[in-house]
Amino acid sequence: MWGDAWRGRSYDLGKMNLRDLAIAYSTYPAIQAYAALALISAVLALVWVESWLRLGAVVLVASLLYPLAWYGIHRYILHGRWLYRMKWSATLWKRIHFDHHQDPHKLEVLFGSLANTLPTIALVTVPVGWLIDGQAGAAAALATGLVTTCVYEFFHCIQHLNYKPRWAWVARIKQLHLYHHFHNEDGNYGIIAYGPDMLFGSYYAEAKQMPRSPTVFNLGYDLAEAERYPWVMEATGAPPRDRPPRPPAQTGNEKVKAAS
Repeated sequence: MWGDAWRGRSYDLGKMNLRDLAIAYSTYPAIQAYAALALISAVLALVWVESWLRLGAVVLVASLLYPLAWYGIHRYILHGRWLYRMKWSATLWKRIHFDHHQDPHKLEVLFGSLANTLPTIALVTVPVGWLIDGQAGAAAALATGLVTTCVYEFFHCIQHLNYKPRWAWVARIKQLHLYHHFHNEDGNYGIIAYGPDMLFGSYYAEAKQMPRSPTVFNLGYDLAEAERYPWVMEATGAPPRDRPPRPPAQTGNEKVKAAS
């Protein structure tokens, strides 16, 4: 299987080009699972459809709901400090977000694990789809959420890739996301859609609008916190870092020093 290409591999986005990313992305087991489940869900929605109007409404609502759900999860769960303070959830927090901020260029921790992402996607999309259009709507909403996840994950990879996008919009969302990772983590929670950030006051267009955060790489899990709540540090096998393991390899205007 293509997913076997990932066995024992570690991918550094700072050393990859767009072609390298396309290969790694397409062979990642979670992406393959999302695509397969999205296809199955879409086929079921078409088999069960009774109203094309309602089905279209489901796709529209699910598409609008996704960025709001992502914003809430990212801001209040992934950047919350309560998960690492409980032993049973500390390693979960480490896997789903801490590792990504500790090394933003490590591709295998950029993607979430299926055990966490699939239930979340289903919980966000399936109920609203069911309410609007029953089983056809539930299937269509799930397919929409899975496809949107694939799109989000691909652009998220590009935002950490050693690549200067030619499309101005992609370059801009990459810049905003790099501010989140290398300047101040308390803002710009979106990946593609920054409307929720604007709506809830966490958007900043330029680095100078926010002070440089001392916790941008450790999300507040510093040495003092690690002594009080050691489970993440124990799972890591090393103290939390205040800086990434290597200078991010960006190009041109994407250099991290430009975010200062």
